[in-house]
Amino acid sequence: MPALPQGGPDLSNGVVFEDLPTNTYYIDPVSRRVRGMDGGLPAMRQAVEIALSVARFRWGIYSANFGVDFSGIVGMEAGYAAAVLLERIREALRADSRVLGVEDYRYRISGDFLTASLTVRTVFGDVPQTVEVRAN
Repeated sequence: MPALPQGGPDLSNGVVFEDLPTNTYYIDPVSRRVRGMDGGLPAMRQAVEIALSVARFRWGIYSANFGVDFSGIVGMEAGYAAAVLLERIREALRADSRVLGVEDYRYRISGDFLTASLTVRTVFGDVPQTVEVRAN
């Protein structure tokens, strides 16, 4: 009697990787209530918004690979802080295979806050986004 199973999957024709649907619970931005399921661009818009509003390493409910690392930006020179923030935004979105890149990055300093506006290019379309972080 063999100790290991005999045979296995037939991989002679290669392996086909298939993306799963991106359906998720849709949260109405006005009422802040779940309004059913959605996919495509609305789901992507929501995923980008959540990923860029969560502080990485801060909340135990999210893995250490989720969110933006906002630490250390306070006190940096404005231009340097803007460059660091852009790289951290890219890093936060890199984990999502539906994101193609970040473009049209602009920033402004107003008082103690650095406000960045950008466009996230996704397989479903463009998602405009704004991120605000305390810089001073």
